[in-house]
This record gives sequence, structure tokens and C-alpha cells, in this order.
Amino acid sequence: MPSVVKINVLTVPTEQREVLEQRFASRAGAVESSDGFEWFELLRPVEGTDQYLVYTRWRSEEDFQAWMEGPMKAAHQGGGQGGQGGGGERPKPAASASTVWSFEVVQQAAPKKA
Repeated sequence: MPSVVKINVLTVPTEQREVLEQRFASRAGAVESSDGFEWFELLRPVEGTDQYLVYTRWRSEEDFQAWMEGPMKAAHQGGGQGGQGGGGERPKPAASASTVWSFEVVQQAAPKKA
């Protein structure tokens, strides 16, 4: 069964780039222990676009969906820290738009060992 790749395309205004990158840095480790998780990369645009790519690879679609419904959902709802009296409003999103692309891995290669 091939792995699945999810690429979240985030449109990020220039003034929000640092905010986005800091938020991803502070969540380090949040997905790595999820069952079926294989890889993560945050890709910063170099030229010609304001879209970041959040690349994740999963053992199966089911593993990705389980993460979406569990740990990811909890993290995006404030980590389960209740909405009242706990430090004010949730910060506004750094991205102005988000689209998820889905792929199956049909071929892959790694560097040859010398």
C-alpha cells in the first residue's frame, strides 16, 4: 500500500511570514508521535509566490484522518485549554487562505550509499 502525501498550501502575507514560521517552530513534535506519520517539511517560498507548503507524508489515508480528527483538531482548538479566562483571544491565523492537496506515492528514490 503506497504512502499518502498531504500538502497544505498556505497563502501568507509578507508581514505574517515570521509569525507563521514561529508558530510551526513552537509546535515541534506535535505530529511526530502520531501513528502512521512518516515525514514533515515546512517549505518557505523563495520567489514569485506568497504560498508556503506544509508537506506531510503518512502510511495511509486512515492514519492521516485519525490525526486530523484527534491531535490536529485539538491543537487548532487551543490545545484543550478552554476558551474562558485562559489568557484572552486566540491569535488570528497567519495564513489568509489554505488548500490541501492529496497524493499517493507511486515512485520514490533515496541517495545511493557509497
